[in-house]
Amino acid sequence: METTVIGVMNDHSRAEEAVRSLREEGFRENEISIAARDEEGGADQGGEERSFDDQNLSDGTATGGAIGGVAGLLMGAGALLIPGVGPIIAAGPLAGVLTGAVTGGIAGGLIDLGIPEERGKHYEERVKQGDILVAIKTDENKVDTAASVLRKYGAMDVESHSQ
Repeated sequence: METTVIGVMNDHSRAEEAVRSLREEGFRENEISIAARDEEGGADQGGEERSFDDQNLSDGTATGGAIGGVAGLLMGAGALLIPGVGPIIAAGPLAGVLTGAVTGGIAGGLIDLGIPEERGKHYEERVKQGDILVAIKTDENKVDTAASVLRKYGAMDVESHSQ
C-alpha cells in the first residue's frame, strides 16, 4: 500500500539537506515532492502578471532562488501560479498534480497524494505563510524512515496518510 509522509519546514537549507538525505536513504526523485512560495518569480516577474494559461513547468529551474537548491535535487521542478496562494515552485509528483489542478490549489493537489482535504488546507496555509512543503509518496515499509529524516531536519506537522 502506498503511503504519503508529509511535513513542513521553515528553513530552505534544512529542506535541501532533508531532500538530499532522503535520496541517500534510497528514496527516488519520483517519490519526493516539494512546494514553496516563489518569492523571486511568479506573478510579479518582469512587472508582468502571468495568467494560468501561461504556466510552464519548465520555468521553475530558473526561478525561485530561495528553494532553487531543493528543486534542483528533484525532477520536474517548475513555477506555478496557484489561486489563493500565489506563485510557487513545485517539484516531484506534486508538481505534475498541481499543473492539472490549479483551481483546487495545493490542498486539491494533495488529495491525489492521499492527504485528506482538511489537512491539505492546513499545509496550503503553511506554504502561503512561507514554509516549504515536503511530501514523500512511498511504500508503507519506508514510512518510518521518511518521517525520521523529515523530523531530523526540523520538519513540523509530520504525518503519514495511506491510500
